[in-house]
Amino acid sequence: MRTLSDMHTIAIATAGHLLHFELAVAYEIFRTPPEELTREDWYDVQLCGPGLVDIGPFSLAPEYGLEQLATADTVLVPACADVDVPPPADLVDAIRAAHDAGARIASLCTGAFALGAAGLLDGRRATTHWAHTAELTTRHPEATVDPDVLYTDNGSVLTAAGKAAAVDLCIHLIHLDHGAIIANTVARRLVMPPHRPGGQAQFVATPMQPSGDHHLAGVIAWAQQRLDQPLTVTDLAKQASMSTRNLGRQFHAVTGQTPLQWLLTQRVRRAQELLESTTDSIDSVATATGMGTATTLRRQFKRVVGVPPDTYRRTFRTPA
Repeated sequence: MRTLSDMHTIAIATAGHLLHFELAVAYEIFRTPPEELTREDWYDVQLCGPGLVDIGPFSLAPEYGLEQLATADTVLVPACADVDVPPPADLVDAIRAAHDAGARIASLCTGAFALGAAGLLDGRRATTHWAHTAELTTRHPEATVDPDVLYTDNGSVLTAAGKAAAVDLCIHLIHLDHGAIIANTVARRLVMPPHRPGGQAQFVATPMQPSGDHHLAGVIAWAQQRLDQPLTVTDLAKQASMSTRNLGRQFHAVTGQTPLQWLLTQRVRRAQELLESTTDSIDSVATATGMGTATTLRRQFKRVVGVPPDTYRRTFRTPA
């Protein structure tokens, strides 16, 4: 079994319909050694695929076949362009074989769907772009899908969220292999923060749940207009003209959340908007979002978003 200390070969899987950003950024990060290291001390990057691959407006001819994944120390699976299209069977088999051979497997963004198809997410924490976490959960119920983190690290299986988080995961791998100083050097070359912990939130609360003519559309719209009020599940059930138990079942079917979870998500989402677009005090934001007190807002906001509201405002406040 290979260990982290002697990892050096990185195979990037180029199969299926890929997005070029994640592929290109991974190749750039791992192909170019920092000044402190020679190429012999850095990674040997190999592009591996079944043949000519179309990547948006580009075509790529990988130098190795997918069977090469099984000889690599780390396998990177870039984002797929369409999660509705199942990952190619030969890619799934190659990922599974590489993991069985002891490789560390990391997905970037929607590349997590290929890992799921290979069975590598079962019993593990995983993430992907927040817009696709619900689908990943549906397809792979044995995985613990977290929509609110930048990346997950299960040791031999790692997953990243969206495009920027893919860069974070790459830096995290360098940190594991070469230490903090080298990882920070690479980050500075990329003109990005040295390290964002994987547990940091994606800074996007769960988006507005399905819109249209579904049977909860009315009560959802009603509640969103009253987020400054202390709404309860009983209030929502009364407005929807159904029992609290039936409301809970219907809410989970439509939103993937309980009514209280949905309410909290919407309150935090509204707080994000106010923090970005106003100079209102934290107390005022707490009142406007039904949180009651600044203490409650800070506690719930940090739990959902990953950082305190003051930090979020400094990062995302829109200049006047």
